[in-house]
Amino acid sequence: MSKPKLHILKIGGRLIENEEALHQVLHHFLQKDGNKILVHGGGKRASELGQILQVPVKMIEGRRLTDEATLEIVIMVYAGLINKKLVAKLQSMGSNAVGLSGADGNAILAHKRIVKTIDYGFAGDIDQVNTTFIKALLTAHTLPVFCAITHDKNGQLLNTNADTIAATLSKALAKEFEVNSYFCLEKNGVLSDPNDDDSLIPQLDFTTFQALKKEGTISDGMIPKLDNGFEAIDKGAKEVVICGPASFLRNEGTKLSKNG
Repeated sequence: MSKPKLHILKIGGRLIENEEALHQVLHHFLQKDGNKILVHGGGKRASELGQILQVPVKMIEGRRLTDEATLEIVIMVYAGLINKKLVAKLQSMGSNAVGLSGADGNAILAHKRIVKTIDYGFAGDIDQVNTTFIKALLTAHTLPVFCAITHDKNGQLLNTNADTIAATLSKALAKEFEVNSYFCLEKNGVLSDPNDDDSLIPQLDFTTFQALKKEGTISDGMIPKLDNGFEAIDKGAKEVVICGPASFLRNEGTKLSKNG
């Protein structure tokens, strides 16, 4: 018996702020056959609010360091402003969306990242996904919209990378769904020349990824995105694609694959 289809789309802050591109991407996403989950970040908007409130942004290897003041900002922006705007937009497009953080329905349980060499503050590393709750939402024909906030079940909210959330949902739900994941960013996908939008790498396996990372072709925020994508493929996702708004609309991008 074949598994039901599930499409998981992760979108970032710059796409969210481009009203026309966002509408096109969401429209294309809603046309896909099967269940759907939307995951979003919003780091750009959080950084802008941080500047207004004079809370400096600190990043290491593409990841945000989250002190108490930064945590309050990302909760307000991710779980509030951006999440509810996306839910309202999807409702206007005929989709019965429901906005969620990891605390809602105990959907995504995490722990505060253990300090090794870098103290990331209130960053959350995921421990468990409540697949029963999420499947119930999908069965009820709703579209879950997850922001990049999780919790530890002791009252502490945590800032968790949105790519990690998308990849973890892909892994957790792959046992019961045919999962197709799309990580949508600004570029058309993974590029052989970061300055040339037409230098798309259509297929990328893990060994080639490691080589491109070592030589510096792949760097910064693209590294955790691809780390998450390859882990999702390794744990059972049928397809993982790194794409941009334009390439997503063309059903193109960089398709990740296992070695060999």
